[in-house]
Amino acid sequence: MKENLNKIHPGTQLGYVHLTVSNLERSLRFYERALGFQVHQKKGARASLGAGRDDLLVLTEETGAMSVSKRTGLYHFAILVPSRLALAQSLKNMIDVETDMQGFADHLVSEAIYLADPDGNGIEIYRDRSKSDWEYVNGKLKMWTEPLDFKGLLAELNGSQQTWKGLPPEIKLGHMHLHVADLPAAQAFYHETLGFDLMVSLYGSAAFLSAGGYHHHLGINTWNGVGAPPPPPGAVGLRYFTINLPDRDALDQLISRLNESQVSYNNGNGGVFVRDPSENGIKFILDA
Repeated sequence: MKENLNKIHPGTQLGYVHLTVSNLERSLRFYERALGFQVHQKKGARASLGAGRDDLLVLTEETGAMSVSKRTGLYHFAILVPSRLALAQSLKNMIDVETDMQGFADHLVSEAIYLADPDGNGIEIYRDRSKSDWEYVNGKLKMWTEPLDFKGLLAELNGSQQTWKGLPPEIKLGHMHLHVADLPAAQAFYHETLGFDLMVSLYGSAAFLSAGGYHHHLGINTWNGVGAPPPPPGAVGLRYFTINLPDRDALDQLISRLNESQVSYNNGNGGVFVRDPSENGIKFILDA
């Protein structure tokens, strides 16, 4: 793959993720009780959630929406908490309210807890290790999956006088992980067209990309099968996610790269909307 000389702005961050759910009230109970989100606004079949600051999650109900397997779309969205203590507090709350969890992992750069909402939308709650603790081999970032130190994580709570008050306001949407149909095509789109740095490539089935040297803002994989089709209309799952660009120049440069690559997009309604080669929706907006 050719070197990308026109990178996306290093200050690029993720904004929020917008999901379709089948029962909004059920989903809100889950996100509030199990994860500690706050409902920022609810109107009709739509609600926005976060931790008192920016919206990080938007849910729209479509009655009768069904989960469809072996499709492109959401693998998981990942909420980044500010400390290991905050991750331990989230874990304890999930245990206390008897939340089903799907897995735990130490990725060397981070520690993570995996679960799903009532519609099966994948979720990761994680904390980062200090960047000074990240390992590099031959100049490449080392990311892997090892068992989480479950006991050590919970030991963070020893002596802590802080009571659970929900997710801390410093949380943010740390990364998005997507199912794609064709890894080389998706990787070329995110790396060469959008300008994200390729950080890790995993055995031809997954890749991790970022802006500004982060371990990854985006994960892409073909674990649902090479050639997987997009989900049908009305399915639960990803509608789109947003990427925040820090200034108008960064947005103009993005539009220029989209034009050069002959990628269709819609410029309006508060941002630039585009779909990747697997039909995953992305909305680029200017950071307020």
